[in-house]
Amino acid sequence: MTKNSHGPQAATGVLLASLMLPGLAALSVLAPSNASAENAPEKTTIGVKYGSYQDSQPGWERVKVNAPQVYVQAPVAGEWSIEGSAVADSVSGASPRMHTQRSGASNMSDERKAGDFKVTRYMPRAAVSASVAYSDEHDYTSRAFGIDGRWSSEDNNRTWTLGYGTSIDRIDNTSNGVNTAINQRKRTHEIMAGVTQVLTPADIAQLNITRSAGHGYFNDPYKSFDQRPGERNAWIGLVRWNHYVEQFGAALRSSYRYYSDTFGVKSHTVGLDWVQPAGKWTLTPGVRYYTQSAAHFYLDPKFDAQGRYDMTATILGAIAVPGDKSFDQRLAAFGATTLSMKVAYAFTPDTSADIKVETYRQTSGMRLGGNGSPGLDPFRARFMQVGLTHRF
Repeated sequence: MTKNSHGPQAATGVLLASLMLPGLAALSVLAPSNASAENAPEKTTIGVKYGSYQDSQPGWERVKVNAPQVYVQAPVAGEWSIEGSAVADSVSGASPRMHTQRSGASNMSDERKAGDFKVTRYMPRAAVSASVAYSDEHDYTSRAFGIDGRWSSEDNNRTWTLGYGTSIDRIDNTSNGVNTAINQRKRTHEIMAGVTQVLTPADIAQLNITRSAGHGYFNDPYKSFDQRPGERNAWIGLVRWNHYVEQFGAALRSSYRYYSDTFGVKSHTVGLDWVQPAGKWTLTPGVRYYTQSAAHFYLDPKFDAQGRYDMTATILGAIAVPGDKSFDQRLAAFGATTLSMKVAYAFTPDTSADIKVETYRQTSGMRLGGNGSPGLDPFRARFMQVGLTHRF
């Protein structure tokens, strides 16, 4: 299963680390959220989680993913910490090759093993981290490396962040594929700069800007008529604002993300989460909206006089298009919503359990500012994760 996904899957967080490039995704998902950026941890943390994902279209269940994960963070010599995570997920189901037509679908079954490792050095009002990641499955291998630094002002009200990461991927599709890809390579570089500012005793804001530059093999060898540019560069802007609501003892977390790349895809993501402690319980309902435009080489389907999908006309139309082209739904124009609920329970100050459920719905009609791409069946996904965390 090749990793050409972006946009809705990555933005909703539904697929977690299971259907994303590994990079630092697993660490960011499993790390304790209350860890301080410039202070070494005082205790060792172990987290175990199990994720389950299922997506579907009308009358058809498609991809299933099961993903057990483990995370460990430990202090070293008072000024260092090491942390790592591992995930072994199994993927099965069917993936459509052309729009949402079942006649073009292929069955798939795969297992992926991935891991991350990170070392951090803490200094007064600063920290520097270096990380590596590795992911392997039968047709796709990825290696990632990263380094980042964080430093704070003297009053600790402002923190700057600067980071660099790169991933080196190898694609080897030698069977069951439409377009055989043998020893194809793809490399991506990312630079991120950000600032976090305490605005008031109840408000904190963050701004991150990321520049991504990729070159190599971006085609999906499991899809018919899929030829994409050899470069994909992107700008990503992320704004977060957290507000403490004193009368409820709760926190409102909001975010906005803008994405634009040289494929022609532009997307907007808005998210809201309400974090409500209640004794030993913490409830976190959330909602997210996503919308994107189509890639400039995405091909719409053809329809007959009665408005029915015309596969012959669609294929002939694709043959007549020179150069880059793709029927991949992920490159179409659409909108999507995600509803989520996380429930956590603290047995002790150092031991807690949690469960999170997300439901994702995607249609062309939900695209902001106009109709989305035609011929897309509604797409739904469900994600559930249970976890246990202990510090000692």
